[in-house]
Amino acid sequence: MKFEVIFAVAYSAAVLLAGYLSLGFWTMLILTSGFVGGLILWLIFPDPVEFARVKWPFWSAFALFVVHRIEEYVSGFFGRLADITGAATPEVASIPVIAMVLLSIGGWLAAPLLAARKMRIGTYFLWTFFCAMGVTELAHLVVFPFFTDTPIAYFPGMASVIFLAPVAWWGMARMAVGARKTAV
Repeated sequence: MKFEVIFAVAYSAAVLLAGYLSLGFWTMLILTSGFVGGLILWLIFPDPVEFARVKWPFWSAFALFVVHRIEEYVSGFFGRLADITGAATPEVASIPVIAMVLLSIGGWLAAPLLAARKMRIGTYFLWTFFCAMGVTELAHLVVFPFFTDTPIAYFPGMASVIFLAPVAWWGMARMAVGARKTAV
């Protein structure tokens, strides 16, 4: 377990570093809720969870995440984010962006395979995924709009988050209940 904890801490730090280099300090701080929050939840509930237990919330949330990314792209989210944070919109093909995408989404896509093999690191990736989708993405509703002139108006990414976050909460609830059943 010691190696797994070191790996998970280093992995979370690498994602946050890539986020900082890609999107700046303030956005990296928001990303912290998903990767550090997921790490903390994994340290509380480290035992492997049967992937079958979270299969539907995981794949549903992943599909909604794809829809959410499309909404962000179409609605100009990164331009609006740059206006708020002062950090320039990064080039999609830049090394920090590629690293951030490969580390985060790559780990999340590996989660079903690792969890199916009852590997604790798969549980870590599941926790970070559900925490990122259920907590971090809420920034579209409860953080970003308040840094604009019209906090009551639509902010890019808002529409899909109202579907994405509850599905992620469902996944977190299934993870926590599954961890308790494994511990008993």
